Amino acid sequence: MKQYELIEDIYRSLARIESLIDTGAVHLCAESGQTAVTERKSFFSYMKSAALELRRSGNLRTSETYTAAMNSFRKFLKGRDIMVDEIDSSIISSYESWLKDRGVCPNSTSFYMRNLRAAYNKAAAGGFTPQRQPFRNVYTGVDSTHKRAIPLETIRALRDMNLSGNPAGEFARDMFMLSFYTRGMAFVDMAFLRKTDLAGSILTYRRHKTGQRLQIRWEDCMQSIVSRYGTGTSPLLLPLIKAPGTDERRQYLSAAGSVNRNLKSIGIRLGLDIPLTMYVARHSWASAARSLNIPLPVISEGMGHGSDRTTRIYLASLDNTVIDEANRTIIGSL
Repeated sequence: MKQYELIEDIYRSLARIESLIDTGAVHLCAESGQTAVTERKSFFSYMKSAALELRRSGNLRTSETYTAAMNSFRKFLKGRDIMVDEIDSSIISSYESWLKDRGVCPNSTSFYMRNLRAAYNKAAAGGFTPQRQPFRNVYTGVDSTHKRAIPLETIRALRDMNLSGNPAGEFARDMFMLSFYTRGMAFVDMAFLRKTDLAGSILTYRRHKTGQRLQIRWEDCMQSIVSRYGTGTSPLLLPLIKAPGTDERRQYLSAAGSVNRNLKSIGIRLGLDIPLTMYVARHSWASAARSLNIPLPVISEGMGHGSDRTTRIYLASLDNTVIDEANRTIIGSL
């Protein structure tokens, strides 16, 4: 009797599978001689779920890159949703052509492709599609970026600009100069600097990107900028995040957008042939250091670079005062 019941259960299960196949809820895929039943899944709903999970786990930056790539791909599809198992090399190649036609640079195109590929690979591993390698024919590398540094004479002109009638522009200029003075400190690190990071004549902080601990000798030009922008009872050194503890990343991104927009306007006034942004300050410090014959290992250490193994080993014995003297030389050359 039990055998008959088991057979009936099997037939019922097969009938259920056939029904799901007919409605498109599942499909059969055959790879390497094996047949598997996989649930169909909307690619955008999958990416939304993945981005949300990344955000919940604290990977905010990766969550944002997933969302940016998804939004771009959705525009290409004119808002139409797509199932994961519908994505193939033809669609992805057409998407790449669509991006090129709109003047999107290769690195931005690669950025979108790499994030979409990561989501697709996870979906394939989860059984939502056979692995068809749809990104194999598109560019997913990283090209060398165009020069973003500006010379010291332009830095001087920026420092000396009269922006008294433009408070937002003046603030943006001051943030740029503070970044330059502090060896090209990244904007995100500036935003999260705490008052307790400054002890006497030494500023100590950890880079958000790498976690590397850096120390900078505090100079008068740095203090002059900080003194202009009080933060009251806030524990933060600069007024870039105005409500600490409340969606700080959103506030940081908003501040970065505002500062960069104002810097670009100032750059146009200066007649620059590149957009003036906070990232230019970092490139410019490195370029200025190199032009003053400061050794490359000192520059690397000063900027918190740690990707070159040989440089890291060499710099292990480098006294921090050497870097501070290098920074003082750059500031003094203005």
